[in-house]
Amino acid sequence: MTRLGVILSGRGSNFLAIADNIASGKLKAEIAIVISNCGDAPGVATAKLRGFKTAVLPSKGRKREEHDRAMLAALREADVDLVILAGYMRLLSPWFIQQFPGKILNIHPSLLPAFPGLEAQKQALEYGVQVTGCTVHIVDEHLDHGPILLQKAVPVLPTDDEHTLADRILAQEHRAYSEAIALVTEGNYRIVGRRVLLDQGNAQEKSSF
Repeated sequence: MTRLGVILSGRGSNFLAIADNIASGKLKAEIAIVISNCGDAPGVATAKLRGFKTAVLPSKGRKREEHDRAMLAALREADVDLVILAGYMRLLSPWFIQQFPGKILNIHPSLLPAFPGLEAQKQALEYGVQVTGCTVHIVDEHLDHGPILLQKAVPVLPTDDEHTLADRILAQEHRAYSEAIALVTEGNYRIVGRRVLLDQGNAQEKSSF
């Protein structure tokens, strides 16, 4: 079974959605370790309460690759197959990404390549788009850039502000991340250029999450 290493900096709501889907049997994987770069992150506190192996590796004042080497040691010790970024608010070093080629996933609250970086919901509102959403992608050396595994669209309502839009996108994130993890763990896809192509017979979107 695929062993997940979850890395987070905050509340970890996507981590909790993934954990719940594993517990219910919808997602065939196991969480091997939850790592946070912030000692006061609510997500790592919740992970401890749920009995998951955790590691707090403070990043403040440390060079990126130095911190990433410490994370890699913890991930290797936990025998992790797939790295899941669940609200990790720090860029990974190219060196770290090379240790897990094609095996680091991230979720972003926009339909990439639109609105990368911080405050994606605010960017969408200010630009005036009528549809935004979320994207699960494979991490490469560039910000919010790797091949796209899965996207979900969310309409922008006339009454939306940054917070209401973020809440509706987050609800879709909680579905999308588990769907994307299932896609990767089952291996029924191939990457051609930047395109993620599902194998024949596995092209239908998973709807159990």
